[in-house]
Amino acid sequence: MDKGTIKITILGAGISGLATAFWLHNDGFDVTVLESKNEPGGSMVTRHEDGFLIDYGPNSGLETTPLIGKIVAAVGLEDEMIYADEKADKRYILRNNRLHALPTSPTAFLKTKLFTPKAKLRLLAEPFVGKSKEGYYQSVSEFVKRRLGREFLDYAINPFVAGVFAGNPDNLSVKSAFPKLYRLEELYGGLFKGLVLGARERKRQAEQSKQSARLFSFKKGMQSLPEAIAGKLGDKIKYNCNVEKVAKSATKFKVLYKHADKSKEIVADIILSTVPAYQAAAIFDDKETQLINHFNKIYYPPVKVLYLGFRQETVGRPLDGFGFLIPEKENKRFLGTIWSSTIFPYRAKNNLAAFTLFIGGARSPELFDNENDKLVDRVIKEFKEIMNINSDPVFIKEKMWPKAIPQYSLGYIEHERYFEKFEADNPGIFLSGNYRGGISVGDCIQNSELTYKRICEYINQK
Repeated sequence: MDKGTIKITILGAGISGLATAFWLHNDGFDVTVLESKNEPGGSMVTRHEDGFLIDYGPNSGLETTPLIGKIVAAVGLEDEMIYADEKADKRYILRNNRLHALPTSPTAFLKTKLFTPKAKLRLLAEPFVGKSKEGYYQSVSEFVKRRLGREFLDYAINPFVAGVFAGNPDNLSVKSAFPKLYRLEELYGGLFKGLVLGARERKRQAEQSKQSARLFSFKKGMQSLPEAIAGKLGDKIKYNCNVEKVAKSATKFKVLYKHADKSKEIVADIILSTVPAYQAAAIFDDKETQLINHFNKIYYPPVKVLYLGFRQETVGRPLDGFGFLIPEKENKRFLGTIWSSTIFPYRAKNNLAAFTLFIGGARSPELFDNENDKLVDRVIKEFKEIMNINSDPVFIKEKMWPKAIPQYSLGYIEHERYFEKFEADNPGIFLSGNYRGGISVGDCIQNSELTYKRICEYINQK
């Protein structure tokens, strides 16, 4: 069968949809991408204002797979790709209103005041802790508390989960949210043993652990990547297209959408949906009630991104790291801060420092109901106290994501199993996006190749 005669329609021009479209297009398939916005990138949104470079979505990515370098080279972005300053290796955690560097060596761990002596001793007991019988239905909190102790949960994992998922470790499934962590226990019997033995496996697979992978971005921000991919796809992407329905039509699929207030349709042999689960719930056939129920049960908490610029001389502490995360026990109104202009160059004008703060998430979505009118002012006040800043910001921008990051909650395995079953029962429909297989940029790019291979396998079997 001539690949060019197989029509593939992809819903969504975020990084998952674009990367998959790129692999398929390069292989000779007829690909059409329908995107509701007027630009590519999904949550990868970069803006340039008053000498500041603002990433409202992902601020960076981890180079965990060679596929990242492969796609960057293929779209001509090699000279634009940049890596984080060495200072970004230092991460801070707030405890008792003071910032403590997260220890990255045994010596630093012994010296740190982030953890008490009791917590340090408890950590040394990890190799002697047995496996849990809870399996798939174990929260991140339960897993970490059992293996590493309560204090490590409170002052390392709780803020880390807030930084990655804007999530609450009490509600996230360790198997679904952190599958590699879960696998260390399942395969090797413990975390420390697994980290040592698992390094050999990663080397064989040419993978980097997230602890050692390099942090990357682009000179003009993260949206450069989807824009470059879109440039290669050209008119294969149709913008401002609001998909209303996907329906089976004989042996093909009919996609109904609106463009410029006009109803249109496209007929495809294969449908790949990469839009968020809550959007997919409104697109697929009403008869697919189970699918829609699974989509609707995936929780996307609200997150506000607050971008602040200050004069450097007013910042009373060294900007010598990536930023800091805040444990829930510290009772602050925001989750943490990225020191944007420290990590990458060109993020702020001379003599100015730029910071990206995150508010809300699954930890405190109620803030937007209870304190919304005064919330930004209160967050800025807390931030200035922590950073010892003695003046007001010279630049403030904010963006609200009403539904930000999918939460891989307890029981998420049931969603995963159902999506696999749905695809098996509905040949030609594929479901992808950051609600499957990981939320990071690296995860989405890695999964895009897996999705491309699944589509090729399906075609070959036909």
